[in-house]
Amino acid sequence: MLDYLEITIRLLVAMSLGGLIGLEREYQNQPAGLRTHIILVVGSALTMILAIQLPYTLPGEATGDIMRLGAGVITGIGFLGGGAILRFGANVKGLTTATSLWTMAIVGLAVGAGLYFPAVLTSVILLLVLVVLSLVEDRWIQPFIVLNISLLAKDHKGILDKIKKTVAKYSSGNEHTNFRVEKNMKKNELAIDISLRTRQSNVLELLIKDLAHIDGVQSFEIN
Repeated sequence: MLDYLEITIRLLVAMSLGGLIGLEREYQNQPAGLRTHIILVVGSALTMILAIQLPYTLPGEATGDIMRLGAGVITGIGFLGGGAILRFGANVKGLTTATSLWTMAIVGLAVGAGLYFPAVLTSVILLLVLVVLSLVEDRWIQPFIVLNISLLAKDHKGILDKIKKTVAKYSSGNEHTNFRVEKNMKKNELAIDISLRTRQSNVLELLIKDLAHIDGVQSFEIN
């Protein structure tokens, strides 16, 4: 049975570890930041403390596998992870935060069980992954840029092929380019929606210049 001092220590350790990761997520301006991570890890730790304490507090009444409460936390964390994942057109953000929430929920369970070393080590590893690898990616790995283009053009012969060839110059491959074309027969116009993924950092300025030089292109918008 745990005494009050041990319970206090475990909850404070959980708060500290949750704050460590939450602070980094807050700095990255993620929807699940400092407070969310602290509340999550403290709640997970309390869940494990309850699982340990209940057989002593309610002898003969609290029976069964104490790990069921912990398993409930791991499966139930999905609603928070889902809330952290946001989709902006072809961009998906929040996957890293969702996985950090899931991992920190397990860290909270470990702290609640008194397993301080694996809990602290996991938190340190997670922090290194979030901070150090982020710096490595920014410096050495050119990220994908996703551009959504809405274009209006006259339905001239061959204009669609010209637009596709222009866009293809900046695409990372055919599988990274999507076209949707709607014809307006009355106005003899094409409404074209293009989704383009590329690793070229200067693509926006060059693409605007090339599209503007295509005869028949009336207007376009790039997000």
